[in-house]
Amino acid sequence: MKTTILANRVLAITCLSAALGLAGCQQEGTAEKTGKEIDSAAEKAEQKIEQTTEKAEKKIEGAKESVIDKAETAGKYIDDSVITTKVKTAILNDPFLYSSHIEVTTDKGLVKLSGTVDSEKNIARAMEVAGSQENVQSVQSELTVNTSTTGE
Repeated sequence: MKTTILANRVLAITCLSAALGLAGCQQEGTAEKTGKEIDSAAEKAEQKIEQTTEKAEKKIEGAKESVIDKAETAGKYIDDSVITTKVKTAILNDPFLYSSHIEVTTDKGLVKLSGTVDSEKNIARAMEVAGSQENVQSVQSELTVNTSTTGE
């Protein structure tokens, strides 16, 4: 009888071990598969988000540089028009030049004077007045002396 009890116990332990072993070898359940698929999808989504973010940052940086370049170009144009206005105003306010016919253009700080004045002295004066204005890089003169008024 002891042998039978012992044999039954061994048989029960063996069956239990086999059942536990088989349970450990079973395929993943639906919940585990779904969990792994969700984790995988989340990783892929995170990678795509990172890639898209990098692309967007590059595009934003390119757009930012373009805007800065355009603003600098616009700033130069505005600066040139301001310089032109200041030079014209200074010439009109000068007691020796106000009656002269002087055209003023500015390109990147280079002021170009053209037209007529009453004397060679006033050519020098116009260049001096133009050159003394803020942001003027240099002055180029194409001024001529009006000979019709000098022969009196």
